Amino acid sequence: MKFPLAGLISSFLIVSSALAAEQAVNSQTLFTNVYVFDGVNEKRIENANVLIEGKLIKQVSTSGIDAPGATVINGGGRTLMPGLIDAHWHTMFSFWPISKVMGANFGALSIAAAKHSGEQLLRGFTTVRDVGGNVFGVKMAIDSGIADGPRIYPSGPYIGQTSGHGDFRGPNDVPENPGTPLDYMQRVGHTIIADGVPDVIKRTREILRMGASQVKAMAGGGVSSLYDPLDVTEYTFEEAKAIVDVAKTWNTYVAIHANTDAAIRMWAEAGAMSVEHGFFIEEDTAKLMAQKGMWWSMQPMDAHGEDAFQFESPVSTAKYEACVAGLDKVVALTKKYKVKTAFGTDLLFDPELAAKEGKFLAKLKKWYSPYEALKMATSDNAELLALSGPRNPYQAGPLGVVREGAYADLILVNGNPLENLDLVADPAKNFVVIMKDGKIYKNSL
Repeated sequence: MKFPLAGLISSFLIVSSALAAEQAVNSQTLFTNVYVFDGVNEKRIENANVLIEGKLIKQVSTSGIDAPGATVINGGGRTLMPGLIDAHWHTMFSFWPISKVMGANFGALSIAAAKHSGEQLLRGFTTVRDVGGNVFGVKMAIDSGIADGPRIYPSGPYIGQTSGHGDFRGPNDVPENPGTPLDYMQRVGHTIIADGVPDVIKRTREILRMGASQVKAMAGGGVSSLYDPLDVTEYTFEEAKAIVDVAKTWNTYVAIHANTDAAIRMWAEAGAMSVEHGFFIEEDTAKLMAQKGMWWSMQPMDAHGEDAFQFESPVSTAKYEACVAGLDKVVALTKKYKVKTAFGTDLLFDPELAAKEGKFLAKLKKWYSPYEALKMATSDNAELLALSGPRNPYQAGPLGVVREGAYADLILVNGNPLENLDLVADPAKNFVVIMKDGKIYKNSL
C-alpha cells in the first residue's frame, strides 16, 4: 500500500537538502543596480553593486563586480541599507501581558520568545540590545541556527535594589526573612535584587559570568513596577559606583534605567555610560552627559492614541503619561548639546505594539530628519553596542554599515527611506529582501 503523504514529505526533504547543499556551496550573493545608504553618509551611493561572501560584505562598487556562480539579486534601483538595530529591547517580555509573563513557565516563555524573534527579524531588525531578562538560551538558539531572529547583545538579569524597578515580588513579600529562597523571576535569571556594596559587587560579577555583554542597572523609579515612584533615585552613589567599577574590570559598561534628573546625574558621576529613557533630563545634566560621552537611549513614545502603551494598572498608566510628557524638552536639550543618541523601542507586554516596531522608528521624524533617524538606528546604535569591547559577542566585522568587511545584515527597500521615513513602518510591504549574516530570510522580488 502506498502512502502519498509520506512520499511528498520524502520528496520535500530531498529537495530541501539539495537547496541547503547548494546554498552551502554557493556562499556568494551579488546585489546589482542598487542605491546604497551606507548607514553613515546622507548621500546614497548611486548605481552600486554589493558582493556578499559568507556572512560579510566583500565588495561595494559602482563598477561591475565579477562573481561567477554568485546568486544575483537585481535591486531594480531600490535602496540597499543596513539592517536595523533596536537599542532597547526585551526579547522575553515583548509579547505577553505582564500578568502572564509573571506567572509563565520559563521554558514556555523561551519558546514563545524564539518564535517572536523570528517575526522581529522579518521587520528588518537584525540586531537588538536586550536590556533585561534571561535571554541567553534564545540567543544561543538563534546564533546556532535552531531559531531565526536578530543577533542579541544580552544584559541578562537587570540588577536592582529592594523596592526598585526590578523588584517584582508580591505586596506581602517584605520584610524578607533571612534565608528566604529567591522568587521565580530571580531564580530563572530575569532580574536580581541586591543591596549594599558587597552584594551588588557579587551579583554584578554573576551577571557578567552568565555572559552579559553589558550590565543593566535600575537607577530610578519605573512605569511598569508598582512600588517605586518615579521620583525615587535607586541605589546610593557607593552602590552605583561599585556596579560600574565591576563592569569596568570586565572592560564593558553599565546602562541604567532612569527617568529623573537627580538619578541620571548621580549615575553619570558614578561612571554609567548609557541612560535608558531619561524623560526628565535637565540642561546641566545634558551638558554633563555630552562631556562624559554618555549615551541617551531614547524611545519615541506617544502619551495617547492607538500607539500609546496600555497598562493593566492605573498607577502605571499615570506614570507613563508623566514620562512621555517630557520627551519634547529632552530631545531639544540633547540636540542642543550634541548628546550621543540611540534609538530603541522598549515595546513591552503587548504583541500588537511589538509588531509596530518599524512604525516607532518612523515616529522619529517628529524631531529628526529621515537621515538622522536611519543613522541612529544603524551606525549610531552600532557605536553604542561597541562599548561592550571584548564582551561584544559579534566581532567578525562592524554592524550598522554597508562597507567592505562589515556584517552582511542588509535590507532592500522599495523606495528611498531617506526621503520617506514612513517606508520603514510597513516592512511587510516595503522590505523586499532581508538578509542577516549573509543569509536571506525574505526575498519577495
